[in-house]
Amino acid sequence: MRVLAIDVTILGAGVSGLSCGWALARRGARVRVVDPGGVGAGASGGIVGALAPHVPEQWNPKKAFQLDSLLMSEAWWAEVAQAGGGDPGYARTGRLQPIADAEARARALERAEGARRLWRGAAVWEVVPAPDGWSPGTAEVIRDTLSARLHPARACDALARAIRAAGGEIVAAAAPEGAVLHATGWEGLAEMRDGRGRAAGTGVKGQAVLLELDRRDRPQLYVDGLHVVPHADGTTAIGSTSERDFDHAEPDGQAEALLERARAVLPGLRDAPVLRRWAGIRPRARSRAPLAGAWPGRPGQFVANGGFKIGFGMAPKLAEILADLILDGRDAIPEPFRADDLAPGTEGA
Repeated sequence: MRVLAIDVTILGAGVSGLSCGWALARRGARVRVVDPGGVGAGASGGIVGALAPHVPEQWNPKKAFQLDSLLMSEAWWAEVAQAGGGDPGYARTGRLQPIADAEARARALERAEGARRLWRGAAVWEVVPAPDGWSPGTAEVIRDTLSARLHPARACDALARAIRAAGGEIVAAAAPEGAVLHATGWEGLAEMRDGRGRAAGTGVKGQAVLLELDRRDRPQLYVDGLHVVPHADGTTAIGSTSERDFDHAEPDGQAEALLERARAVLPGLRDAPVLRRWAGIRPRARSRAPLAGAWPGRPGQFVANGGFKIGFGMAPKLAEILADLILDGRDAIPEPFRADDLAPGTEGA
């Protein structure tokens, strides 16, 4: 009887596949990640990296899961960096948001009370005077200390380095061996079908702009629907659009419009040179929560997809509970994330 050389094959080298690959490899599993495009070739190879929480109200299992994942992120990404020598650019620098009027202030104070109850003292959501020199343009701001930043493309590289350091491999093509985890991005998600024949999700194009502007020690800003994220390398990212209709995955005129909006609401960005314009297509599941767990009707096969805008923030905890499921059979996948209604014969089966 042939002994498998690989315990788990992961299809897809975006953040979902790589984070699961690391969680499995660090427990001793023999891991192979397969992606013809290479590491972070899709939406995970981006530039924004805003790890921002949902608002602390109307609490639900997805928000609770995200909170846990954000709180474990600092130690988790530090271990990734130590294992492989890559730098994901992680820092829990917080976030500022404008308070436009009295109604918005009252709502912010209600959410502050919600954060006191729900965030268990691990972070705060508060109303404070706007700091000098770097703020979203109002006298008072919402400040939360839970938000963090990382550099998506570098985080993917750091994960790949950690997987290889643990004995795993990342290749362009290989036949699956062992258990199979499908982390195939928006195209794979769109090919999956539920029991009623509906696509499990779709792709949403996002565009972003990277500026030469060193605010590395400042919090990220969220203003007028825009994330402004200072990175550790002395750059600042602005993102992103959400485009359901698109013809290609390249930057276009919407990236320019994004930059104009940002410079209009944040004058401090006006003179910063543009280093790069980026675009990618993010996987968005029908449920708006990540799709994860065992694939019904396909023994030994699993799914991790549909992270959309929160994929990096969800990655640490989602990777660990998928490793529990794949290696030990312990199923702690939250109900909103479960892949229970997937039909067995889809996504190239």
